[in-house]
Amino acid sequence: MARREKKSWRDSAVEVLQAAGKAMHYADIAAEIQNRGLRSKVGATPAASVSFAIHDSIKKEGADSPFVKVGTGEFILRSSLTELTTGAPVAETAPAAEEAAELSGIIKAFGMFWRRDKVDWAIKPTLRGQQQEGADSVNFADQIGVYLLHDGREVVYVGRATEERLGTRLSKHTRDQLNGRWDRFSWFGLLGVTETGELAQHRSVRLTDEDIIVTLEALLIEGLEPRQNKGEAMPFERSNISRSQTRSS
Repeated sequence: MARREKKSWRDSAVEVLQAAGKAMHYADIAAEIQNRGLRSKVGATPAASVSFAIHDSIKKEGADSPFVKVGTGEFILRSSLTELTTGAPVAETAPAAEEAAELSGIIKAFGMFWRRDKVDWAIKPTLRGQQQEGADSVNFADQIGVYLLHDGREVVYVGRATEERLGTRLSKHTRDQLNGRWDRFSWFGLLGVTETGELAQHRSVRLTDEDIIVTLEALLIEGLEPRQNKGEAMPFERSNISRSQTRSS
Protein backbone atom coordinates (compact mmCIF):
# COMPACT_ATOMS: atom_id res chain seq x y z
CA MET A 1 0.00 0.00 0.00
CA ALA A 2 1.35 3.41 -0.99
CA ARG A 3 2.21 5.77 1.82
CA ARG A 4 -0.49 8.40 2.32
CA GLU A 5 0.60 11.83 1.18
CA LYS A 6 0.73 14.34 3.99
CA LYS A 7 -1.62 17.33 3.88
CA SER A 8 -0.76 20.95 3.25
CA TRP A 9 -0.80 23.39 6.18
CA ARG A 10 -4.10 24.80 4.93
CA ASP A 11 -5.83 21.43 4.61
CA SER A 12 -4.36 20.22 7.89
CA ALA A 13 -5.80 23.27 9.65
CA VAL A 14 -9.19 22.56 8.10
CA GLU A 15 -9.14 18.97 9.38
CA VAL A 16 -8.19 20.06 12.90
CA LEU A 17 -10.89 22.74 13.03
CA GLN A 18 -13.49 20.32 11.66
CA ALA A 19 -12.75 17.89 14.47
CA ALA A 20 -12.81 20.66 17.08
CA GLY A 21 -16.03 22.27 15.91
CA LYS A 22 -14.99 25.53 17.57
CA ALA A 23 -12.53 28.39 17.28
CA MET A 24 -8.86 27.72 18.00
CA HIS A 25 -5.68 29.77 18.22
CA TYR A 26 -3.26 29.08 15.37
CA ALA A 27 -0.58 27.88 17.82
CA ASP A 28 -3.01 25.28 19.19
CA ILE A 29 -3.95 24.26 15.65
CA ALA A 30 -0.25 23.72 14.90
CA ALA A 31 0.17 21.56 18.00
CA GLU A 32 -2.84 19.44 17.05
CA ILE A 33 -1.54 19.00 13.49
CA GLN A 34 1.60 17.52 15.00
CA ASN A 35 -0.38 15.33 17.41
CA ARG A 36 -2.41 13.90 14.52
CA GLY A 37 0.64 13.36 12.32
CA LEU A 38 -0.89 15.31 9.44
CA ARG A 39 2.48 16.63 8.33
CA SER A 40 5.59 14.54 7.76
CA LYS A 41 7.77 17.61 8.36
CA VAL A 42 6.78 20.66 10.39
CA GLY A 43 9.97 22.70 10.10
CA ALA A 44 11.19 25.06 12.78
CA THR A 45 8.14 27.36 12.93
CA PRO A 46 4.92 25.29 12.80
CA ALA A 47 2.75 27.92 14.51
CA ALA A 48 3.94 30.65 12.15
CA SER A 49 3.35 28.35 9.17
CA VAL A 50 -0.25 27.74 10.23
CA SER A 51 -0.84 31.45 10.81
CA PHE A 52 0.51 32.31 7.36
CA ALA A 53 -1.50 29.56 5.62
CA ILE A 54 -4.77 30.69 7.21
CA HIS A 55 -4.19 34.41 6.61
CA ASP A 56 -3.13 33.64 3.04
CA SER A 57 -6.33 31.66 2.45
CA ILE A 58 -8.52 34.47 3.80
CA LYS A 59 -6.67 37.07 1.74
CA LYS A 60 -6.63 35.17 -1.56
CA GLU A 61 -9.86 33.16 -1.38
CA GLY A 62 -12.05 35.78 0.24
CA ALA A 63 -15.57 34.51 0.87
CA ASP A 64 -14.56 31.09 -0.51
CA SER A 65 -11.98 30.60 2.26
CA PRO A 66 -13.02 27.96 4.79
CA PHE A 67 -11.61 30.11 7.62
CA VAL A 68 -13.16 32.99 9.52
CA LYS A 69 -11.24 35.12 12.00
CA VAL A 70 -13.05 35.51 15.33
CA GLY A 71 -10.36 37.03 17.55
CA THR A 72 -6.66 37.85 17.74
CA GLY A 73 -4.97 34.74 16.37
CA GLU A 74 -8.21 32.71 16.62
CA PHE A 75 -10.05 31.12 13.72
CA ILE A 76 -13.09 28.94 13.09
CA LEU A 77 -14.39 27.16 10.02
CA ARG A 78 -17.07 29.06 8.14
CA SER A 79 -19.32 25.99 8.32
CA SER A 80 -18.94 25.76 12.10
CA LEU A 81 -19.59 29.49 12.48
CA THR A 82 -22.92 29.09 10.68
CA GLU A 83 -23.95 26.34 13.06
CA LEU A 84 -22.78 28.03 16.28
CA THR A 85 -23.83 31.67 15.85
CA THR A 86 -27.11 33.49 15.55
CA GLY A 87 -26.03 35.85 12.83
CA ALA A 88 -23.80 38.22 14.78
CA PRO A 89 -21.31 39.85 12.40
CA VAL A 90 -17.73 38.64 12.53
CA ALA A 91 -14.73 40.26 10.85
CA GLU A 92 -13.47 37.88 8.17
CA THR A 93 -10.14 39.60 7.64
CA ALA A 94 -7.76 41.08 10.16
CA PRO A 95 -7.05 44.82 10.16
CA ALA A 96 -3.65 45.46 8.62
CA ALA A 97 -2.02 46.53 11.89
CA GLU A 98 -3.41 43.56 13.81
CA GLU A 99 -2.34 41.04 11.17
CA ALA A 100 1.13 42.55 11.06
CA ALA A 101 1.41 42.25 14.83
CA GLU A 102 0.44 38.59 14.72
CA LEU A 103 2.82 37.69 11.93
CA SER A 104 5.64 40.03 12.86
CA GLY A 105 6.18 42.33 15.85
CA ILE A 106 9.45 43.51 17.34
CA ILE A 107 10.26 40.38 19.32
CA LYS A 108 10.64 37.48 16.91
CA ALA A 109 11.81 34.83 19.38
CA PHE A 110 12.52 34.48 23.07
CA GLY A 111 13.60 31.99 25.70
CA MET A 112 12.84 32.08 29.42
CA PHE A 113 14.96 30.75 32.30
CA TRP A 114 17.31 28.62 30.22
CA ARG A 115 19.79 26.73 32.39
CA ARG A 116 23.41 27.84 32.24
CA ASP A 117 24.72 24.33 33.03
CA LYS A 118 23.10 22.94 29.86
CA VAL A 119 25.47 24.90 27.62
CA ASP A 120 29.08 24.05 26.80
CA TRP A 121 30.76 27.44 27.23
CA ALA A 122 34.31 26.17 26.54
CA ILE A 123 33.86 26.56 22.78
CA LYS A 124 31.62 28.80 20.69
CA PRO A 125 28.31 28.06 22.48
CA THR A 126 25.30 26.58 20.79
CA LEU A 127 21.98 27.84 22.16
CA ARG A 128 19.34 25.46 20.84
CA GLY A 129 15.61 25.73 21.36
CA GLN A 130 12.38 24.84 19.60
CA GLN A 131 9.02 26.50 19.07
CA GLN A 132 7.13 23.49 20.37
CA GLU A 133 7.74 19.80 20.86
CA GLY A 134 8.34 18.05 17.55
CA ALA A 135 9.55 21.15 15.72
CA ASP A 136 13.10 21.38 14.36
CA SER A 137 15.55 22.90 16.84
CA VAL A 138 17.12 26.28 16.15
CA ASN A 139 20.53 27.64 17.17
CA PHE A 140 20.04 31.11 18.66
CA ALA A 141 23.71 31.86 19.39
CA ASP A 142 23.79 34.58 16.71
CA GLN A 143 20.58 36.25 17.90
CA ILE A 144 20.49 39.98 18.66
CA GLY A 145 18.39 41.64 21.33
CA VAL A 146 18.36 41.88 25.13
CA TYR A 147 19.00 39.30 27.82
CA LEU A 148 18.62 38.80 31.56
CA LEU A 149 20.87 36.87 33.93
CA HIS A 150 19.13 35.17 36.86
CA ASP A 151 20.30 33.91 40.24
CA GLY A 152 17.45 31.54 40.97
CA ARG A 153 14.40 33.68 40.15
CA GLU A 154 16.10 37.02 40.81
CA VAL A 155 17.28 39.16 37.90
CA VAL A 156 20.88 40.15 38.62
CA TYR A 157 21.90 41.68 35.29
CA VAL A 158 20.35 43.07 32.09
CA GLY A 159 22.44 43.23 28.93
CA ARG A 160 22.19 43.62 25.18
CA ALA A 161 23.55 41.69 22.22
CA THR A 162 24.18 43.74 19.10
CA GLU A 163 27.48 43.54 17.23
CA GLU A 164 28.53 40.89 19.72
CA ARG A 165 25.81 38.27 19.39
CA LEU A 166 23.91 36.52 22.18
CA GLY A 167 26.16 33.47 22.49
CA THR A 168 29.31 35.58 22.65
CA ARG A 169 27.91 37.98 25.23
CA LEU A 170 26.71 35.17 27.49
CA SER A 171 29.98 33.29 27.12
CA LYS A 172 31.90 36.35 28.35
CA HIS A 173 29.76 36.42 31.49
CA THR A 174 31.06 32.96 32.41
CA ARG A 175 34.55 34.50 32.72
CA ASP A 176 33.98 38.04 34.00
CA GLN A 177 32.91 39.42 37.40
CA LEU A 178 29.41 37.98 36.94
CA ASN A 179 30.66 34.39 36.59
CA GLY A 180 29.47 33.04 39.93
CA ARG A 181 26.36 35.18 40.15
CA TRP A 182 23.95 33.58 37.67
CA ASP A 183 22.61 30.11 36.93
CA ARG A 184 19.90 30.84 34.33
CA PHE A 185 19.31 33.32 31.54
CA SER A 186 16.43 34.68 29.51
CA TRP A 187 16.58 36.42 26.15
CA PHE A 188 14.39 38.35 23.71
CA GLY A 189 15.53 38.41 20.09
CA LEU A 190 14.85 40.62 17.09
CA LEU A 191 15.77 38.06 14.42
CA GLY A 192 13.08 35.68 13.26
CA VAL A 193 13.47 32.06 12.20
CA THR A 194 13.02 30.62 8.72
CA GLU A 195 11.07 27.45 8.04
CA THR A 196 14.39 25.63 7.59
CA GLY A 197 15.52 26.58 11.09
CA GLU A 198 17.96 29.37 10.28
CA LEU A 199 17.99 32.82 11.85
CA ALA A 200 16.70 35.43 9.42
CA GLN A 201 19.16 38.17 8.57
CA HIS A 202 16.66 40.90 7.72
CA ARG A 203 14.03 42.61 9.83
CA SER A 204 11.60 45.49 9.51
CA VAL A 205 12.64 48.73 11.18
CA ARG A 206 9.30 50.52 10.75
CA LEU A 207 8.02 50.76 14.30
CA THR A 208 4.99 52.58 15.69
CA ASP A 209 4.68 53.97 19.21
CA GLU A 210 2.27 51.12 19.93
CA ASP A 211 4.85 48.55 18.79
CA ILE A 212 7.46 49.94 21.15
CA ILE A 213 5.18 50.41 24.17
CA VAL A 214 3.58 46.97 23.91
CA THR A 215 6.97 45.31 23.54
CA LEU A 216 8.48 47.14 26.50
CA GLU A 217 5.49 46.15 28.66
CA ALA A 218 5.76 42.52 27.55
CA LEU A 219 9.49 42.37 28.24
CA LEU A 220 9.08 43.78 31.74
CA ILE A 221 6.21 41.45 32.62
CA GLU A 222 7.96 38.36 31.27
CA GLY A 223 11.26 39.26 32.92
CA LEU A 224 10.04 40.52 36.30
CA GLU A 225 6.82 38.45 36.67
CA PRO A 226 4.99 40.96 38.88
CA ARG A 227 2.30 39.24 40.94
CA GLN A 228 -0.55 41.51 39.85
CA ASN A 229 0.14 40.76 36.17
CA LYS A 230 -0.21 36.99 36.62
CA GLY A 231 -2.38 35.40 33.97
CA GLU A 232 -2.12 38.24 31.48
CA ALA A 233 -1.33 36.98 27.97
CA MET A 234 1.72 38.50 26.31
CA PRO A 235 1.56 39.61 22.65
CA PHE A 236 4.18 37.00 21.68
CA GLU A 237 3.30 34.36 24.25
CA ARG A 238 1.33 32.01 22.02
CA SER A 239 3.65 32.20 19.02
CA ASN A 240 7.06 32.19 20.68
CA ILE A 241 9.87 30.30 19.02
CA SER A 242 11.43 28.68 22.04
CA ARG A 243 10.91 28.11 25.71
CA SER A 244 13.06 24.98 25.95
CA GLN A 245 16.73 24.25 25.54
CA THR A 246 18.89 21.26 24.60
CA ARG A 247 22.48 20.69 25.62
CA SER A 248 24.87 22.07 23.04
CA SER A 249 27.35 19.85 21.26
